[in-house]
Amino acid sequence: MGKSIAALAALCTGVFVIGTSEYLVAGVLPGLGADLRVTQGTAGQAVTAYALGVVIGGPVVALATARLPRKGLAIGLMLLFAAGSAISALAPTFGMLLVGRVVSSLSHATFFALSLVMAVRVVPEHRSGTAISAVASGLTAAMLLGVPLGSLLGNAAGWRAPFAALTALSVVAVALLAAALPRQEAPSTRPRDELRVVTRTPVLLAIATTAVGFSGVTVVFTYIAPLLTRVSGFSPAAVSALLLAYGGGSVLGNLAAGRLSDRSLSATVRGVFGGLTGVLAALPFAVAWQPSAVLAVLLLGLLTTATIAPLQGLIMRHAGEAPTLAAAVNVGAFNLGAAAGSALGGLIVAADALRWTGAAGAALSLVGLGLTYLVLPRTRRGTDAPAGPTTPETARSSVVAED
Repeated sequence: MGKSIAALAALCTGVFVIGTSEYLVAGVLPGLGADLRVTQGTAGQAVTAYALGVVIGGPVVALATARLPRKGLAIGLMLLFAAGSAISALAPTFGMLLVGRVVSSLSHATFFALSLVMAVRVVPEHRSGTAISAVASGLTAAMLLGVPLGSLLGNAAGWRAPFAALTALSVVAVALLAAALPRQEAPSTRPRDELRVVTRTPVLLAIATTAVGFSGVTVVFTYIAPLLTRVSGFSPAAVSALLLAYGGGSVLGNLAAGRLSDRSLSATVRGVFGGLTGVLAALPFAVAWQPSAVLAVLLLGLLTTATIAPLQGLIMRHAGEAPTLAAAVNVGAFNLGAAAGSALGGLIVAADALRWTGAAGAALSLVGLGLTYLVLPRTRRGTDAPAGPTTPETARSSVVAED
């Protein structure tokens, strides 16, 4: 048990470091733009470059490294991230900064996916949902602590300081991974097995559920600060406190969803999407009164990251013994959903309908809920399998059957 906890802690640390990097640029845009002599709009493309690296580069890296030993791959990916962070910290030009961001992003999806795969293999099968949420808590902690602290450091010591800190933290993560991860042999699956699994209908439906469902959250969350100030009448300081509470709720929601997924994956994923649909549908009315607005924000925080463990559990269930590419694509689906939701929210705000972003989010979450019934058909009580991968025999037969 102690070795399993140490391995999960090491993987969680790596996810925390990588998760902090994703949104760090947003908090240091003014100083970055002024130092590298680009507009803030141009500087924001560093976020876009990273996102594209995750969505496009992640599956490519996952395929290229499919036959490598898992522990060595995890350490190598973290070293790649450290190299990208160092390039970003030392970048003399904006173009070189983009290079550093892309280099870092190439490790993001595969490391996260690999962390999930390794996590479920160091715990008993009935604890796989808890293992997934433990690793994913590194991502929620990054949003709650890593990004705000990185922004504070950047504003106090210059925009390069957070990237230097990430480089140092990456080295620490490498040491933890080397010390705590058990040695795992290279998978026997071939790259074409990974490709075949990711094109199976249940896996594609699970990935679509992730993209559509998560876009329902981001269509609201991207614009939640102006929603709370302009519609609810909160002060900027009060909004900051609410967002901190939102982040704390996200940590709790993620961990709770992991434990619930161990009991029933289908009930958890449907319960989360049902709850999200209800909260988002009520949001346009709740924000009109400050007490109900506070309750809605807290509930949204609890439910938002509660999607991570069951959605990744869906992938792990259907991907069998070739899960890395599918999990990496699913990580990209979270990013794609975030981008799509933000874009849709922007259109709604531009149409002077800021208050009604929740209605659009509810519609998307409802579609995500409907997709779960295609991915996980109803089963008799007691027959719901855990969130982990299928047995090697079942997985191998499913791969061979599609040859």
